[in-house]
Amino acid sequence: MVDSCWLLVVRNNKNQPATNQQPTNNQQPTTSNFINMIRLKLTIIAFICLTSTFAQNVEFTKDNFKNDKDGLKEAKRNIEAGDDFYKQGEVWYKSAIEPYLKANAFNPNNAMLNFKIGKSYFNTSFKTRALPYLEKALKLDPNVDPQIHYLFGRAYHLNLEWDKAIGEYNKFLSILKGDELELLGDDVKKKIQECNNGKELVKHPVRVFIDNVGPEVNTKYPEYGAVISADESVMIFTSRRDNTTGGEIDPGLNEYFEDIYLSSKKDGKWSVAVNIGPPINTKGHDATAGLSPDGQTLYVYIDNGGDGNIYECNLKGSVWTKPDKMNKYIDTDAHESTASLSFDERSLYFVSNRKGGLGDRDIYISRKDEKNRWAKPLNIGVPINTQYGEEGVFIHPDGKTMYFSSQGHNSMGGYDIFKSTLVNGIWTEPENLGYPINTADDDVFFAISASGKHGYYSSFNASGYGEKDIYMITFLGDEKPMVMNNEDNLLASAAEPVKERVIAAAVEIKSAQITILKGVITDEKTGQPVEAAIELVDNEKNEVIANFNSNSTSGKYLVSLPSGKNYGIAVKAEGYLFHSENITIPASAAYQEIVKDIALKKIEIGTKIVLNNIFFDFDKATLRPESTNELERLIKLLNDMPTLKIEISGHTDGKGSAGYNQVLSESRAKSVVDYLISHGIKSDRLTFKGYGLTQPIATNDTEEGRQLNRRTEFKIMSK
Repeated sequence: MVDSCWLLVVRNNKNQPATNQQPTNNQQPTTSNFINMIRLKLTIIAFICLTSTFAQNVEFTKDNFKNDKDGLKEAKRNIEAGDDFYKQGEVWYKSAIEPYLKANAFNPNNAMLNFKIGKSYFNTSFKTRALPYLEKALKLDPNVDPQIHYLFGRAYHLNLEWDKAIGEYNKFLSILKGDELELLGDDVKKKIQECNNGKELVKHPVRVFIDNVGPEVNTKYPEYGAVISADESVMIFTSRRDNTTGGEIDPGLNEYFEDIYLSSKKDGKWSVAVNIGPPINTKGHDATAGLSPDGQTLYVYIDNGGDGNIYECNLKGSVWTKPDKMNKYIDTDAHESTASLSFDERSLYFVSNRKGGLGDRDIYISRKDEKNRWAKPLNIGVPINTQYGEEGVFIHPDGKTMYFSSQGHNSMGGYDIFKSTLVNGIWTEPENLGYPINTADDDVFFAISASGKHGYYSSFNASGYGEKDIYMITFLGDEKPMVMNNEDNLLASAAEPVKERVIAAAVEIKSAQITILKGVITDEKTGQPVEAAIELVDNEKNEVIANFNSNSTSGKYLVSLPSGKNYGIAVKAEGYLFHSENITIPASAAYQEIVKDIALKKIEIGTKIVLNNIFFDFDKATLRPESTNELERLIKLLNDMPTLKIEISGHTDGKGSAGYNQVLSESRAKSVVDYLISHGIKSDRLTFKGYGLTQPIATNDTEEGRQLNRRTEFKIMSK
């Protein structure tokens, strides 16, 4: 601006007349007068330049708006309306913006009004909109408010302009004295450290795609708090839509009350989300807090007069039960917000700001006692919890990986999402998921699929559908095809598990070490869904580690199986013979989904089933300890039906001579009968028979077929 002004002066000088003649009074001014005229022009031009360089602060006064008194009155009314919200504190700033903007449209050159608009935007999803208003305020009045440099720091921070942010934070620190420095200094220093963290994280961005999940889920209203089932078939989330139950608007936020919505995925596409309805949604605020891996248990956050609590709902058929408040150990007079259930449904991780914590909000764990009740929780401690806030806990179905948000650790601003792994009973130092997953703003409420390939969270993007939308993160890893070996030992009497080689397509990320076993449980004859109890056993420890139920309406079930164990799975329903499966998941096994539909057989004469969790020493008839739980189930069946008589039969594959296999199969069947007799079952109810290789159920030309043929069965002889 100054350069252009001086150029204007030069041009004016060039236009002055030049003459060697002495001017007369009727022609040219004297030399002295000419010089004075030049000086006057320079002064006027300099004044114009200065006034155009520095904008002037314009107050809302009659003197400044003599020609528009009505407009001034309206602007003042809008300022008063905005101030009424502004004075009530940060939570109300958002409501102040609309009236402030109306006043600003009338007079955009008031420093304090621009300052208040900029400050108010920090309490919305549109935080970066604050910057131009703050810049205008500073230009109009460098002393508009001592907080201006702190807010500039935040604005640059959010815009990932790290060095500018650090400079502004340091300016703000320099003006703090005494009590103000004591009160605010640590917070500003933390934000400077967050900027330094951000500089490093942005240098090494993680390889991800971040995609809006689409209009089936997202609307012009805010969507957030997404929780998903382990197999990504169900998403449940919170939104503030105009079809909220009761249709009421929160007067404080000027937004609709929260309700919970549900979407299902089919053929890779999310369905149009529907309001989950009563009894979960009420006229008040209802928000998601967590979901079990099988999608059958939903945790809901409900605010009861300020002490928010976690409630539990269960899916019974196609209907959700009424939210039931957790016990006194989980829900207290403090604020409990989010929860996550472990794969075995024996541990509950949740967030609370109860007294005695390490910081503002901490993560706690409660485990079920011998009476299946949630016991007194423990603070999960360091290194997870910090002196700052933790939120949005999510325990992966593998049972050893935790995701959570924290203001501590090496956050790059607000809450960042972190990951920690349980190793020998100790949580590892949390790892920041990195940029661009994490930003300089709050990143909270993250859920990840069992495969580890997709994560879901809520974020603001100017190109989105609304103020907050739900996005899917696709983690990118090796781009070349990977060969995966999946070992699936589903049959009893197996010397070795079946090896199944799968050539996978391009892999996005190293898969999580977990297997999802899912399917539908039906009646063998009618094909109708059956509500059944599912018992998960650690065969090596002979220990029941979890109990589940299939859905009574659909018959669907889902069980999460962390790698590194041999599992026994028993499916039981009243009036049916139990069904057993055995699966060995090596510690090195990558993520896989096994679909296993199970048809239960009625207790009828002639019915027979395979005892898939009966194990023998190789080439011997000695029962292995891992058989105990299966044998106990058989004993219970016989005790529950005291008139039942059964035949235990042994079968082999086609390798070896017929005579050898006949002897081996008969010896193994006899070992089972002997065990039952030794545990109180009368011998006249039991018979045994060896069939050797005479009754194959699969080919003997492959190892997979031979494994199917090596089996132990029982058949009902009479009721």
